[in-house]
Amino acid sequence: MTETLPSPLFDPFAPGFTDDPYPSYAAVRADAPVYEHPLGFWLLTRYDDVSWLLRAGLSVEDRNVAADSLLRQFREEMMNGNELPRAEALSMLDRDPPDHTRLRRLVSKAFTPRAIQALRPRITELVDGMLDAMAQARRVDLVDALAFPLPFAVIAEMLGTPPADHERIRRLSGTVVRSLEPVADPDLVAAIVAADNELAEIAADMIAWKRAHPADDLLTALIGAEDDGDVLDADELVAQTLLLYIAGHETTVNLIAGGTLALLRHPDQLALLRKDPSLVGNAVEELLRYDSPVQASRRITLEPVTVRGTTIPAGAFVMASLGSANRDKHFFGADAAELKLGRENARQHVSFGGGPHHCLGASLARLEACITFERLIARFPGLALDGDVVWNGRINLRGPAHLPVSVG
Repeated sequence: MTETLPSPLFDPFAPGFTDDPYPSYAAVRADAPVYEHPLGFWLLTRYDDVSWLLRAGLSVEDRNVAADSLLRQFREEMMNGNELPRAEALSMLDRDPPDHTRLRRLVSKAFTPRAIQALRPRITELVDGMLDAMAQARRVDLVDALAFPLPFAVIAEMLGTPPADHERIRRLSGTVVRSLEPVADPDLVAAIVAADNELAEIAADMIAWKRAHPADDLLTALIGAEDDGDVLDADELVAQTLLLYIAGHETTVNLIAGGTLALLRHPDQLALLRKDPSLVGNAVEELLRYDSPVQASRRITLEPVTVRGTTIPAGAFVMASLGSANRDKHFFGADAAELKLGRENARQHVSFGGGPHHCLGASLARLEACITFERLIARFPGLALDGDVVWNGRINLRGPAHLPVSVG
């Protein structure tokens, strides 16, 4: 008779986990804040540990995972000879210095505070147009009506891409980001690889078009970006374009949809924001903390490290649970699991990561969210849930896939 292994303390495949992972996080945070999973990776769930890991200067390149790691063996078996998606293998998100330093320096030229603030009128115009359409429809899926099209339109305009099949790109990027999850399905791996290949072709076509039609936009800047003689090679250019396209909308979709849901589920906080719109900046920080659009980040140890008396060996894949850290009562207080828009230290959340890989688009996401919530709440005093919420089933880039609302 085969012995049945006990269920792991942390099981992201458990039924209902992606709908509400926070009870699971709380259990791990309390019982095993430095947790070695049976699959061969480590999980940190306390705020102080997560914050340290993000800033510790460890590796993000998967090639540094120990060859005998169960996780590496499992992933190689699942990949079945396929390569990682380009946006993972070649983007600045997945490179260590000096490559990361060079790539980020080139890309960040387009993300100055002045450049982001200059987008305010256009973002406001886009939001108001989408709210006009919602007012006519009266009942909409907020994801389709606002949360997806807004950040997608903003990043597409910033990049200066030619007209494209937005719905196709949406489906493809939604498949590719599943590579950021623990994947145990060979068919899904094949779908990720196919979607990545198609997206790379789309990006290459956009870049070729932009070379022939340069303008005052991000893609033109990336094509011409140079710093001390460094330029992006063809593959790096495709990878950074895909990263910006995907990261530029996938995460903000979750912030707008998940944030709206949180407000609707906490009418007292919604009423507070409606009464005092000047709270919107801090409200966005608290919404980011309460339900992080990105639930985890990872680092790979290059030498043994000790956390809370436990030694994590060199070559270990370590997950920093951003979602858990943001609900840690040891840092945010006994009410950490509650939504409080006036929370004084809300901005100390780790939803944008930290250290060298702190989210380059954080200021853009904040601006989009502030404008959206301010105008949405003012425009629709009768805004209400109007049906069942459907979550997207993702463990990492978690958010509502469908959010039916009526606008009163």
